[in-house]
Amino acid sequence: MSAATTAAPTPARASHQPIPEPRLRFGGVLKSEWIKLTTLRSTIWAYVILVVLQVAMGVLISFTMPEATGVDATGVAVQSGASAAVFAATLGVMFNQLVISVLGVLVISGEYGTGQIRSSLTAVPRRLPVLWAKALVFAVTSFVVGLVAIVIAYAVTVPLLDARGYTSSLLDPEVWAHLVGAAGYLALIGLVAFFLGAVLRHTAGGIAAAVGLLLVVPTVLSFITAEWATVLGQWLPGVVGQTLFFGGNVFEPWQAVLVMLGWIAVVATPAAILLSRRDA
Repeated sequence: MSAATTAAPTPARASHQPIPEPRLRFGGVLKSEWIKLTTLRSTIWAYVILVVLQVAMGVLISFTMPEATGVDATGVAVQSGASAAVFAATLGVMFNQLVISVLGVLVISGEYGTGQIRSSLTAVPRRLPVLWAKALVFAVTSFVVGLVAIVIAYAVTVPLLDARGYTSSLLDPEVWAHLVGAAGYLALIGLVAFFLGAVLRHTAGGIAAAVGLLLVVPTVLSFITAEWATVLGQWLPGVVGQTLFFGGNVFEPWQAVLVMLGWIAVVATPAAILLSRRDA
């Protein structure tokens, strides 16, 4: 009689399949960057200053406009009501380009200063989506805030100018082209500053580079009488961008947009390369 034997249970094999890492989609990165941008005090204050400056400059210019008589004292025709209103509403952009440039640098350099960029890059190991999401959120927000500020400035200045004989309507497509162009310029020049900050990773250095490109370089070139200096000055972003709202003789608006995009590409390319290869 043989003893009954019981087969020992076979231990379950441990699964060696790797656990998939959670992946943050680009939409999630955009949402994260939107939250970070809108919860920064510097962002809120910069946009508040932008709106106040835009409206204040419009009011100031409206009060200093001469009475519309059709011709000036020398017999030269004065600008139309539409062009006068556009000029008053968009002149503040010349000051706000500095505000938006400083903010553009702070958006990226501030994270390097606090070390928060490491958390962002840990959540998104591929790194570049973080850069593109930051740029997109900042550009769209700046465009919207800029457009709101410019439209408010226009709405405030129209009755003031109307009392001086300048009539204009927001229903005029040409007026909208200039107003949207001015807001677009703020977004584009802000991106140039943003990518300068991404390259330098230092707030003071980024702001100095942005302000230098907008103010110092054009001033230096204006003192050089050589033809090459004149031509080079016409291609600077701060000069080209004015075509979008003041008009110009060198570039058409669509050409000015392409030149501005070229400037963005020039600084965005090294910013992307350095982010991919350098430690945060």
